[in-house]
Amino acid sequence: MPRNKSGSANGGVIGKTNKSSFGKDTQTTKTSSGSVTLQPGTRIIQTLLVGGGGSGSLGASSGNQSAGGGGGGGLRNLTINANGTVPITIGGGGASTGPSEGFGVTGSNTSIVGCGTTYTSAGGGGGGRAGGSGGGGGVNFGCNPEYSVCGSAGNTPPVSPPQGNDGGAGQAFQGGGGGGGAGAAGSDGGPPKDGANGGAGLDVSPFFGNIGPTCSVFSGGGGGSRGGPSAPSTDGSGGPGGGGAGNGSGGNANTGGGGGGKYGPGTSGGGGSGIAVVKELNKASGVWSMQSQFAAKSCGTWPSVALSPFSAQFLVIAGGGGGGTNGPGGGGAGGYRSSVACESSGGGGSAESLSPITVDTTYTITIGGGGGQTPSPTPRAYGAPGSNSVFANPAAPITSTGGGGGGAGGDGQTPGRPGGSGGGGAAYNGPTQPGGSGTANQGFDGGSASSSGGTLTAAGGGGAGSVGANASPGSRSNSSPVPGYSGGDGVASSITGSPVYRAGGGSGAYSPSPSSAGPTGQTANGQNAADNSGGGGGGGAQGGSGVVILKSPADSDITVTPGTNSVATLPSGEKVATFTVSGTYKANKFA
Repeated sequence: MPRNKSGSANGGVIGKTNKSSFGKDTQTTKTSSGSVTLQPGTRIIQTLLVGGGGSGSLGASSGNQSAGGGGGGGLRNLTINANGTVPITIGGGGASTGPSEGFGVTGSNTSIVGCGTTYTSAGGGGGGRAGGSGGGGGVNFGCNPEYSVCGSAGNTPPVSPPQGNDGGAGQAFQGGGGGGGAGAAGSDGGPPKDGANGGAGLDVSPFFGNIGPTCSVFSGGGGGSRGGPSAPSTDGSGGPGGGGAGNGSGGNANTGGGGGGKYGPGTSGGGGSGIAVVKELNKASGVWSMQSQFAAKSCGTWPSVALSPFSAQFLVIAGGGGGGTNGPGGGGAGGYRSSVACESSGGGGSAESLSPITVDTTYTITIGGGGGQTPSPTPRAYGAPGSNSVFANPAAPITSTGGGGGGAGGDGQTPGRPGGSGGGGAAYNGPTQPGGSGTANQGFDGGSASSSGGTLTAAGGGGAGSVGANASPGSRSNSSPVPGYSGGDGVASSITGSPVYRAGGGSGAYSPSPSSAGPTGQTANGQNAADNSGGGGGGGAQGGSGVVILKSPADSDITVTPGTNSVATLPSGEKVATFTVSGTYKANKFA
């Protein structure tokens, strides 16, 4: 075995090291046919190919003939060998059908040539036709000899993994079926006469960031048309990812969205054109490997993509602040930071950049605890702040600030405390006590309290989605208790697959009776915030602990510690790591 200069038998390095493109990572989006010239030394690329969407079919205005939506263009996310100048063809959307009834028109293919091999995503099927995703069925436009209502096949021609889904079935003399999308099949039409929704497209943001006109979601199916003009029949909606509605709306350009079907007269919706993205992978080691030389023999050598870094979506929420005591102000929510495409961070901030992840690197995750109460100089207690939550990524550290505590009423009246979101103020027969300030792009301010003539009021804590409610002077009589003042809204995120509100503010009130929790994540007065919600505590109660959630591409292999934390796989194949206690995160491979 070769030895290095120190004499240790570590195998050494045979031949030259790769320095020509080490550490570089670029991404190019193509919306029209042409070519991309790669960096010198690049041998492996990741590419997104979206075919043109199919147009919807057109049903006759007589006889209640419904029309199916066009299928979304085929979507393929591939890692291929390529170097030099790479030719790319962008598929056009299928043309509208009309004025005479008929099938939709299938979209054109999108393709790329790497090292002499052509890789293709098929155009979406027109209404009643097969394609990358299949078109929806409609009367006279499908598979049934008598009624012709069957949805058409997706993933045509077949590839693995599939590039699309089937279109939905229409109903004889009822509603048309929705075109299939890259993420889901089209829905079936009526009865009674409602058109079906197009299938959802696929979110590629974990791989390519926020791109395109529909926030990284591509290849949605077109909606099916209603089966006649009579109310209450409705047209189907286009699938997320550029699909057109079933009133003859076209698919969005450069999304591969299918066009909507149309109950005549008129024309159906045309399909949206396709798109291609080329990402030159960041070279992880700078060393040529024997394995990679065999794998990429046809056009040069490059280290295995299994060592390539990737980008992860994150949601980092700190612990919420505790509510105060004695006519207490509500606690402020923990700071809320998010990089999820088309969602917001706290305080009205935009989604942040994705977090770069290096394979075989262990990252530390800290989960902030919720605050309780802190003694004040008088025999009252204001809310204690929540603790920070941290994703300790050296390349881009993410820290969310703990929520501010709520103010205390009575003779020891105090303002709300600052934090990720600010705590609500509390006042008793004295000047206005302001709410605490929130942190920019993490949360909002707490509400303010004011009183006069022996009255006592308490305001709501700020939430990630809105400010806490201001309090008005009111009676402290037990026979007429002061009502609760609501905490600020939380923010909903679908990072785990379905929308969940987190980081709502705590409600404040003099009344010892709990007020109701709000529908957007607020905590009721007198109630502890839920664990791992980052919610502010209601008046006199505990703030909720924080949470950290990381979403990575489907090909990633993720390990978390301790076992209390978890990794789930979404229907898309993406991995979601959820941290409810402090621990570690490691990507073992990306291939």
